[in-house]
Amino acid sequence: MRAWKAQTRAEVTMTLRRGESILLTLGIPVGLLVFFSLVDVLPKPAGVKDAVTFLAPGILALAVMSTAMVSLGIATGFERQYGVLKRLGSTPLGRPALLGAKTTAMLVVEALQVAVVVIVALLLGWSPHGTPGLSLLAILLASIGFAGLGLLMAGSLRAEVTLAAANGLYLVLLRGPVGRHAWQPASGHPGTGAGVAGTGRLGGCNPHRSRAQLPLGVTADLTKSRATPSPVSGPGRLVMTRPDELTRMETGMPGFGLTP
Repeated sequence: MRAWKAQTRAEVTMTLRRGESILLTLGIPVGLLVFFSLVDVLPKPAGVKDAVTFLAPGILALAVMSTAMVSLGIATGFERQYGVLKRLGSTPLGRPALLGAKTTAMLVVEALQVAVVVIVALLLGWSPHGTPGLSLLAILLASIGFAGLGLLMAGSLRAEVTLAAANGLYLVLLRGPVGRHAWQPASGHPGTGAGVAGTGRLGGCNPHRSRAQLPLGVTADLTKSRATPSPVSGPGRLVMTRPDELTRMETGMPGFGLTP
């Protein structure tokens, strides 16, 4: 028990002394939360007034991922490459106590992260809803899953490859807490193609829409026809084709129309 406590204290101390670990576990999550809460650059989901309302839970998930997968995986990978794990496994500490110390240190850092993120979110106006017990259970399950993934990479890949893979996967999964809201169709934009509005997704890509606003004001019914450039029509013309017929639609712009 004393060896486990000593190793846990050493793991937490080493994590908090590494500048890159502080940046990853606290700097990035808090920075994203503050920036996207104060700067109105993300379209908000329907019925949401403040961006922090949907950002705070996602940032908490991001914080768990940064510690359980990235930080733990990279640190363990380099310890394995340098032979630290082999030496620690041969000491009275033993492998089970070493694994328990790493797990406990990870949970301690995550508790610090959750406390900091929640305090910052509350200061930004977050009003949490839901059951705290279920939230803690979700954090625990996410920690187990991400820690398993991080240790899998650390135990099967070289340290440099683990470093690249963990950071790359972190950037890919970063789209979940923050980026997915930037790709939601914007609401309140005039016209049937409300999904355009510069959010990176055309209105016609939304499976729940049957109509899309094409460039230059053309409105197409996606359930019946499709638009293709016309090689024989005049400048700015499109051909609307259907399996059974061709339909002409006028745009009200000179020299531009849907030509049968």
